[in-house]
Formats: sequence, C-alpha cells, structure tokens
Amino acid sequence: MKIKILAAATMVVTLGTATLPVLASAGPQPAPNEYTIPPPRDVAYPGMITLHVDATDLEHRIFNVHETIPVSAGRLTLLYPQWIPGDHEPSGPIDKFAGLVVTADGKTLTWDRDPANVYAFHLDVPQGVSRIDVNFQFLSAQNKREGRIMMTPQMLSLQWNTVALYPAGYFNRDIKVQASVTLPQDFKFATALSTASQRGNVVTFKPIDFENLVDSPMLAGKYFKRIDLAPGARTPVHLDVFAQSPKDLKITPEEIKAHRDLVSQMNQRFGAHHYNHYDFLLSLSDNLGGIGLEHHRSSEDGASPGYFTHWKKNWLGRDLLAHEYNHSWDGKYRRPARLWTPNFNVPKRDNGLWVYEGFTQYSGYVLAARSGLWSKDQAMQMLAFVGATYDRGRPGLKWRTIWDTTNDPTIAQRAPLPYRSYQMSEDYYSGGQLIWLAADAKIRALTHNRKSLTNFARVFFGMDNGAWDINTYTFDDVVKALNRVTPYDWKDFLDSRLKGHGNLSKAFNAEGWKLVYTAKPSDAVKAVERRFHVADLTYSLGIAVTKKGTMRDVLWNSPAFKAGLAPSMTIVAVNGKDFSPEVIKSAVTDAKDNHAPIKLLVKDFNDYRTLNVDYHGGLQYPHLERIKGKPDYLSQVLAPLK
Repeated sequence: MKIKILAAATMVVTLGTATLPVLASAGPQPAPNEYTIPPPRDVAYPGMITLHVDATDLEHRIFNVHETIPVSAGRLTLLYPQWIPGDHEPSGPIDKFAGLVVTADGKTLTWDRDPANVYAFHLDVPQGVSRIDVNFQFLSAQNKREGRIMMTPQMLSLQWNTVALYPAGYFNRDIKVQASVTLPQDFKFATALSTASQRGNVVTFKPIDFENLVDSPMLAGKYFKRIDLAPGARTPVHLDVFAQSPKDLKITPEEIKAHRDLVSQMNQRFGAHHYNHYDFLLSLSDNLGGIGLEHHRSSEDGASPGYFTHWKKNWLGRDLLAHEYNHSWDGKYRRPARLWTPNFNVPKRDNGLWVYEGFTQYSGYVLAARSGLWSKDQAMQMLAFVGATYDRGRPGLKWRTIWDTTNDPTIAQRAPLPYRSYQMSEDYYSGGQLIWLAADAKIRALTHNRKSLTNFARVFFGMDNGAWDINTYTFDDVVKALNRVTPYDWKDFLDSRLKGHGNLSKAFNAEGWKLVYTAKPSDAVKAVERRFHVADLTYSLGIAVTKKGTMRDVLWNSPAFKAGLAPSMTIVAVNGKDFSPEVIKSAVTDAKDNHAPIKLLVKDFNDYRTLNVDYHGGLQYPHLERIKGKPDYLSQVLAPLK
C-alpha cells in the first residue's frame, strides 16, 4: 500500500487500480441538495406576467392573489421575494404565504418547496403548456405580535413583494408585469404606479418591470386628501394623506408650507432630482402598522392620527418625511454596489449602509430644520440626544465598530436585544450621522467655510436630473467625490471613524458646540419620555424605565448595572416608597446631597431583592452649548438654503 499526499492536505489510498479517499472521521457525510435554483441572468423574460390582487377582505385581513405567468415546458422555479429593499435583511414574510395552487390548462400541477431555500418552489411544466395560473393568499398580520398590520377597516397598505411569485433565472428589471387590484368599495388609492384604467373599484396599472413594481407600493383608504407640494413645477410632488378619521385631515396653511419647503430645500440641496413624479404615502393611524420606508418615487410614512391636528405637540418624529424623501437620492438612485442585487433572493451585503442610512439620518435632521418641520432649537435638542449616545451611551463601541453594525439587519433583523448599549444595534444610522456631521465641519475648516457637505451632496447625488434608474457606487467613489469638493486624506478620515473606537460626539466640537449635561431635561427628552412612556435616566442611574417599573434598557457598566439591575427586572419600590417615575427621579436628586445609596426593591421572576445603587451625580440630561471663539458651523448647517 502506498500513501500519496496531495496539496499537503488531501490524502488518498491507492489499492491496485482504485484510488479511495481517506476520510478524516467516521459518520455521515453531507447529502447534496436535490434542487437547483437557476442564477439570475440579464436577459428578457419571454412574455409578460399579469398579477391581480383582491384586497377586499378587510375582515380577515387577507389578500387573494392570482397570477398568469408565461412559461415553456420543463423545470420551473418560482421565487417569493426574500431580501426586501429598504429592509436590508431577508425579511420577506414567507410565514404569511399560504394556499398555493398552480394550474395549467385546467389541470393542477404539483410543486415542491426547496428544503434548503424555503422561498423557492419547483415544478415541472408539461409539454404544450405556454402559461400557468398561480393562486395563493397573503395572510397579513392580525396583531402587532405577528408583524406589520397592513389592513384595517379604514385603510390598507399593499406591498407587491408580499403578493407575487416570480420566475428564477432572470434579473428583476427584465421581468415585465401588469398589475391590477380590486379595492374595497369607496376606497381611494395612491401609488407611484401609472394607472392604465379604472372600472369601479378595479384598478389596472401600466406594465412595469418587477424591480420597480416592488418599489411602488400602494396606500388606500376611506378618508383621503391629496396636497400639491410643488405647485407649477414640471415634476409633480404630492402628499397623499390617508386617515382613520375625517377629523385628522384638517391641515393648516402653515403645515402645508413646511412640507412644500421640504421639497424646495431638498431640490436646492442636491440641484437635481431622480423621479418623474413623487408621492409621500402618509398614513395617520394608531392601527395600521407604523412605517418609514423609502422608495424611488414614493415613500411610506406612518404617523399618529394627530400629526396635523396636534402639530405643536407631535413634533418628535417630524424628521420622518425628510429622511425617507432623501432616500430617493441616497439609497434608491445612488446605491452601494453590494446593496443592489439582480433579484430579490440574492443576499445583500450591507456595508454601504453608513452612507445609505447614515447620510440620510444626517439629512433628515438637517432638512427637517431647514424646512420648518422642526425649529432650530428642536433640531439642536435632538442632535444633543444623539451626541450623548456616543459620548456616554455606547460602551459597545469599545469592542465593535460602526462598520460592523452594518451587518446588524442580517444578524438581529431588528429583534429586541438584551443589552443594546453593549451589543449595539444598527448604529450606522446615528453613528453614521455624526460621521457626516464631522465631514461637514472638516470641509468647512479646509475651505475657510466656502464649501460644506452641500457641495458633496451636489457632486455625489446631483447628476442626471430626472433620471430614476439605479447608479451604484463603492467606498472609493465616496472618497473621490469628497476629494472633488476639497483635497484631503478622506479615506483615513472615514476609516478612523467607521472602523475605529473613538468618541463620535466630538463632531460637535468641530462644528463649534459641545455636549454638556444638566439636571434639566430638554424638550426632546420630555418628548421621548412621552412617546415611549418612560423615565429616561440613561446618563444618571443608567436606565430607561416605564411607568410600571419595567426596564426598557439598562446601560452597560452604569451605576444601576454595577448594582445588579438587569433588563428583565421590575422596580417595585425606591427607598421604601412605591415606584413611580417621579419617585425615582426625586431619589436621584436627593442622593446628590448625601452618601446613602439609592435602594431599589426589584422583582426578578418570582424573587424580590433590594439593590443598592451607589450614585450621587444627580439627574443628567444632554444639551449643546456654544464653544466661545470657534465658528458656529452648526447653525449654518441647520439654516435654510437660499
């Protein structure tokens, strides 16, 4: 017997004329997958798919789907969209897909689901068959535990990716679809799609490629108002408002002006737009699933019923429309090369989210202030809130990087985390926001305030006015664009922040401001406490706690954490008194003037214990304060362009 070594790793045994591999271990070997999914090719799909959705079953919240798909004889694989643009994760709701029946010439065809890829369905098309009929149901969520609510008695949200199967082996853009929908009686609708015809409550749209169909959701409902946000413009922009009650559609001229100013400020900023028309699909509902999701020629924007009628009170989330609108330029038109995929079942690689979402998060705050959706003070308070996160509230940045958090959509899919401050979660949003704020300050300093991030926005996003295809880019393209604005070692500037572990809140210092902490909460802190029903003691005890004493968060290595408090616990009493937000805040204030620990009686499953929190720093809330002698760049950032 002769032993021969190949490539220093593979051993074979030669016995006579037979050569047999020597296995490293005894036991089973992997079985190959019995199915093959054709990879996508950039060739036209033969024929056009027709897709009809019956969206009238509001009581059961069921969408009934019928597709007719041109085919030829042989093996066919149909895919249910898995990687959804804007979600950045494999979030296609296959768990709500049901009732699949495929027929050809009146005969039912059998299908098999791919056990290695549950989004793929395989079937054999008989000879002589030129089309198949596909029927199934999308069983939308009955409650928020099951996911996003898409149907209520007053309105519905139709996501085309949830109601379509498409043939494997082709790019999305090469598959033509004509879609139609039957709406509930008296429902109005809005979408980026162009209407071909409407008969009663049946709407048929003009043919479009599958990529842009999925990127053009529909919002429909009983109570509707459409507002022209670009009167007289060659390219129309509309605010399409759907409410769960007619009273929520009372909109003042001042409120309309702020939304019109958002459109004009965005166009001034970029110098070009990338749509042939644009629709803000705004739902005002406590019942329909809240959403902020970008599309190329529209956005889905969910707000509370009092968005307009309680304008002054409900300011906290009013950067939403600015954020999603910015995505038409950043994310939809200019897209990181690895975030574009040829179809919806090829995995996305999310490293470019620090631009896609980080620059957009920065832009949402800036444009909310420039348009008047926020006042300057409100924007400054929200920025202080963000800054404090990376000054004191992200100990996880000592072991993770902003770059690594771009993997979070795939890692956690936005599920709740035990210790978010230490694990971190999608910090490319707010951490990326501060990186871009630092980039603005650096550009201003290098050019003696003659240029700013607005110049970068015009260079990088402001080309080819009116084009609404997809224009991909790489990290090196971002660096080149920054160098076109002003020469600098931008690669090192970005790498040190994206892949480093420094304090990102120092961006404010370069803009002429600094973070300070006082015992007085800002209006932003108060608004956050109202919205989430918490007492925010993040920068004192290190907790955010609900009115019932349950933890929303415990800051890693904070005084409360060191005393033994965990997110699973409930605070029952504080210094011998029944818990309430007011009681625990008073205890923190009182402890500043003595050396006694704050005593927390907590419930941990069925056990009760007392934890002594040794903290004497008083209440701590973040604010921004001017640095004397330094240029005030931040005020310029937030000022409207003229």
